[in-house]
Parts: sequence; structure tokens; C-alpha cells
Amino acid sequence: MIYRSKAPLRIGFAGGGTDVSPYSDEFGGAILNATINLYAYASIEEIAEDKVILCTKDRGEYIEYDWSEKLPIDGFLDLHKGVHNRLVADGSLAGKGYRLTTFVEAPAGSGLGTSSTLMTAILGAYQEWLALPFGEYDTAHLAYDIERIDLDMAGGKQDQYSATFGGFNFMEFYDNDKVIVNPLRVKSRHINELSHNLLLFYTQTNRDSAAIIEKQRSNVKASNSEALEAMHQLKKQAVMMKEALLKGEMDKIGEILHFGWENKKRMAEGITNPMIDKLYSTAMDNGASGGKISGAGGGGFMVFYAPGNTRHDVINALEEIGATHQPYQFSKEGLSTWKA
Repeated sequence: MIYRSKAPLRIGFAGGGTDVSPYSDEFGGAILNATINLYAYASIEEIAEDKVILCTKDRGEYIEYDWSEKLPIDGFLDLHKGVHNRLVADGSLAGKGYRLTTFVEAPAGSGLGTSSTLMTAILGAYQEWLALPFGEYDTAHLAYDIERIDLDMAGGKQDQYSATFGGFNFMEFYDNDKVIVNPLRVKSRHINELSHNLLLFYTQTNRDSAAIIEKQRSNVKASNSEALEAMHQLKKQAVMMKEALLKGEMDKIGEILHFGWENKKRMAEGITNPMIDKLYSTAMDNGASGGKISGAGGGGFMVFYAPGNTRHDVINALEEIGATHQPYQFSKEGLSTWKA
């Protein structure tokens, strides 16, 4: 029998970065995001040998170990090994040889929450295999805890929760790891218009999100006034975006994205660069009313809001200068697990 899971990647609309400690601990953070129909997959098969086999089908990576209570964290498939180590330490996993296979439908470092979504999918496959009685908050928090605490990987809290819950969510982040996920009842006609007008592009570059996030954290710790004010404005942006989506004020979406982008660039060095600036200005010159980099910044995916009938003009203009348009639809479901 094979135990499978899939978890959706996400587009962040507003508030990006305010879910990262220490800002969220001291001031409280707010994020609005929505999951899309690009996924991270994980499958577990029991095997007769006393081994743990790990492989990625999207990146062509493979490694096997004799069964051990603690696999080495050495920079190679650490997300996979981190879940194994935590579940053994918690007493949920013991002495069963198995093969874990994963696949992600977007490149690592692309800004769609790939690593945290993969972490969530991996954890989901173990949940299905071991019949672990986790609720949604339990799953998301454990995925966060393994990635950020056990593995010491820099990042925020939104991605594990978006991957687990799915759909459109307004999320609040507080100290002591308190997270509140507020699902949004966005009308289907507004979602259809958003799907038509909100364009996703791959810049053909990946980035080191950890380096940018560490600069952001350092700015908060140093009480950098410009960076803090920018983050306060991004938290305000999340509320603005929530109201626009719920009221169906679609003409405001691009303006709110642009407001957020102007503030996000003030958070830390490395969020933008000449290539990103050129893509942004080209989109705006061809009818977009706003946009943003997806994730921490520096590369990966970008989104632009193209109102009216400017969609194709924006697509053509950006593809002419090297960006790739990525079709997608919004996804209502979060983490799913099943047996095959």
C-alpha cells in the first residue's frame, strides 16, 4: 500500500513578512494569501529492508540509510529527514523500513512557499501512514516547528498554515506561536475576476530567501525605523486587501498591491534588483495597476494585476523580456491525504 498526500502552494497578496519573528511577536502580524492548483506531493511505501530511502522526483535526488532513530541533518534532503527525526523523537515512528518520495510543481526558492508546503505534504503522508490524530492547527504548527526550530531554517509562519488549510485566508500572528486562521468567503464571481486579472510570472531566477529574511529580522531587532514603518504599513495592507476582496472592490486590488510593493522594498536590502524593477515597470507600462514579488523577494515568481482587458498586453510584454507566464487557478482545499 502507498500512503499519499498533496498540499497546495500559495500566492501571497498582502502583509508578507509580518509573520516573521520577532516582528510578529512584538507587534502582531497579518497576512492575506490564497492557495493555487500547484502542489507538493509526498508518498510513503513500507519496504521489507530495515532502511529509510528518500528521493525527490522533481530534483532527481536519492539517498538511503540503514534505519536509524536520527538521520544526519547535513544540508541534503533535510526537510525529509527532519520529519523522520521528530516523529521518532515523539514516539510516533519506530523501526519500520520505508521509502519516501516527493515531487513539487514549482522550483525551490520560487517564492510560492515551496519548502514549507513540501514540509506539510511530507508530514501529511506520515499522518496517513501512521494514523496520527492531528487537526489542521496541529499539523501546521508541527510543520512550522520542525522547519523553523528543529532545522533552524529562516522564514515565517504563513506557508505551513496556508498549505494545511487551503483557500483564501486572513491570518493573524502573535507571540508564543499563536496563529489565528480566518477563512474568507470570497464570492465566486470575484474569484473568477481575480483569476482572470491576477497574472503569475516566473522570473527564471531563484533566490536565497533565508538571507533576505535574516536582514529583515536584523532590522526589527535593531529598531530600524524605516523597516518597522514599512512592516506596519504591510500589516495595514492585509486589512485593506481583505476588505476589497470581501466587498468585491476589484478595481482596488492593483492599487493595494502597489501600495504593498512600495513598502516591502523598504523592509530589507535584496528584495528588489534591476531585473525585478524592469519587469515591474514593463508590466505597469502595459496596463497593470500593481504587483509584487512572491515570497521574501530577490527572484522567483511575481504577480501583477491587469484590470479590464490588459491581461494579454501584460503577458506579451513580460514574455518578450524573459518572464514566463504561469497559468493557475485558485484551490479551495488544503492538505489532502489518502491510501493507494
